[in-house]
Amino acid sequence: MKKNSYLSQDRLLAFVLIIAILVIDQIIKIEVKTNMCLGESVRVTDWFYISFIENNGMAYGMTFFNKLVLSVFRIIAVGCIGWYMHKVLQQKHSTGYIVVLSMILAGAAGNIIDSMFYGLIFNASSPFYVSYLVPFGSGYASFLQGKVVDMFYFPLIVTTYPDWVPFKGGQEFVFFSPVFNFADACISVGVVLLLLFFRKDMEGISETVRGAFKKK
Repeated sequence: MKKNSYLSQDRLLAFVLIIAILVIDQIIKIEVKTNMCLGESVRVTDWFYISFIENNGMAYGMTFFNKLVLSVFRIIAVGCIGWYMHKVLQQKHSTGYIVVLSMILAGAAGNIIDSMFYGLIFNASSPFYVSYLVPFGSGYASFLQGKVVDMFYFPLIVTTYPDWVPFKGGQEFVFFSPVFNFADACISVGVVLLLLFFRKDMEGISETVRGAFKKK
């Protein structure tokens, strides 16, 4: 009974955390998209800006694949993470492990929502006007083709390369130039915490998963 109680608490914790991250992520994105022009930037401090950009790629604006391929890859990845979490939640694990897995799953799902629906429900963003909701299906892109909204920019160090640096001499250098969103941050923080503090948990559940496949 006590074990079942622990497992129920873990499931509830994972559910609440995933929903909370998704809601916070979408509120931020919609607020930015419907109140800022594309490329607009608001200075919060010298090292923190709210800068509205959109991208077709992965976290932090990286692009390696066609947009549709990337969207399908994201869905498969979220499905795999969700299945892994299902296996984890069948056992007793540390609360921290449940938290970081929930952060990674919710962060990945948050960006999928943009790709799935933003192209269907918003008109195209522009440097000249603020985007707004349109009738479902009459937006700027088809299903899975929507762009991901990014807004957090932390130029912690802004300087120039010394003249003697080959090819880069005299050019501007910005330490941490990517613009990212709340979902990206959850994924990154979750992965770092996972690698630093929860390797034993990962090894334990991996053994269980391998055992399950062998039984089949």
